[in-house]
Parts: sequence; structure tokens; C-alpha cells
Amino acid sequence: MTHPLDRAVFNALTTRLSRFTTPDSGPDLGSGAVRLDPEVGVFLAAADDTAQSRKAMAELARRYPGAGLVEREDGPMAEVLPEGAPVAAQVALVQMTATALTPAGPAAQMDDVIEELGEADAPAMLALATLTRPGPFRSRTRELGPFVGIKQDGQLVAMAGRRLRVDGFTELSGVCTHPDYRGKGYAAALSRVVVSEILATGEAAFLHAFADHETTIAFYRGLGFQTRARMIYTSLGEA
Repeated sequence: MTHPLDRAVFNALTTRLSRFTTPDSGPDLGSGAVRLDPEVGVFLAAADDTAQSRKAMAELARRYPGAGLVEREDGPMAEVLPEGAPVAAQVALVQMTATALTPAGPAAQMDDVIEELGEADAPAMLALATLTRPGPFRSRTRELGPFVGIKQDGQLVAMAGRRLRVDGFTELSGVCTHPDYRGKGYAAALSRVVVSEILATGEAAFLHAFADHETTIAFYRGLGFQTRARMIYTSLGEA
């Protein structure tokens, strides 16, 4: 058996996040592919490399353009792409996991300014993610959370939350800080809150980071994450 994180997107969208998928995809409908609702996110995945699954993935890519695929770089699904959907970009990622957090220093204690974000914060969350580009973030991505954030003078300046969920693992995602407020330890403090809540459930935390962002990878190692595998993110354009 493969590790559940080897195909985190497919495993999440066919189990714990199945309620967020499009109504015309998923194994329950006899489809060989599954697509996250475009308002929630970009992810698309095929069940396997059969012709039936490839056809199903191609159809979902056509109906919902702008999809993204995440597969293990050295896995059998890395080269399985929907026919007819042009590849806009391919980016190498590292997948990292954590089963414990490193001790936090005094500067990381910000519990009094961290708050859970709600529906009223949705426009500000989308604006912050659009500005900082922590990864794909859409109008309803926040529903995958919960997300927590820090505000200054009523303005959301940093946030972090959850995204994919598979058996035994929950993903830390959407970690970002407004450029004017970087260097204050906000990202670390928010990440620690999210990861500690994940660990408290008995699960491990995981995340995806760009493989060439050495500073980002070092940041997460400082929190207790270790690299587990190399992944490939494929962004699809319109046919």
C-alpha cells in the first residue's frame, strides 16, 4: 500500500473533503477523477492511470479550467495528465510532516492577539492571499479551515489555516503575512497554533512548500517539520 500522503489530493477529496467536490465527480458517481469545487480550490486528481480515469480527468479539466494537480514526483501518477488540457506550469514542491513542535521562544507567545477568522473575514482573507500568494486560495478556501489570524487596527495582516485532510494527517496551509508586517514572528506564531491543534487530535501535520524556497523550508524545519517527499504541482491552462 502507498502512504496516504503520496496521493494527498485524491485521498482527501474522496474521503474527508468529499463534500467540497463538484457534484459531477468522484467514485460515488462512477467517475475515475475528482475535482475540488473551483470556489474552494483548484485541485483535480485521477483515481489511477487507466484510460477511463484519464478521460474523466480530461472532462473535469474542460468543465472547470485552471485546475491544479499534486502528485509524488517519483510516483506512477506524476505523468498522468488530462488529454487536451495544456500545462501552464509545473513546479517542484517538498512535502513536509511534523509530529511535534519545537519549543517556542518568548517572541512567539502571541495568544492574546491571535483570533479565529470567520465568514465576515472572507474578503480580507482573499485579499491577503491574493497579495502574498501563499498558494492557491479562492473565495471559499477558508471553509477548509478553520483559519486563525492577526489584525492590526482592524486590518488582517497575517493568517494560517488547514486545507487537505487524509487518514492521520491534516495540512497546514495558507500561511501568509502582509509585506508591511513581516519580521514580527506572526507566521511562526500562527503556524504553531494551527499545528498544535492538529497534533492535539492525535494526527500529524503536513504541508507543501516550493522546493526552491530554501528560506521557507528552513522556517518550517525550525518549527519541527521534516521533508518527507518531493512532489510536483502541475497547473493547467484552458483548452
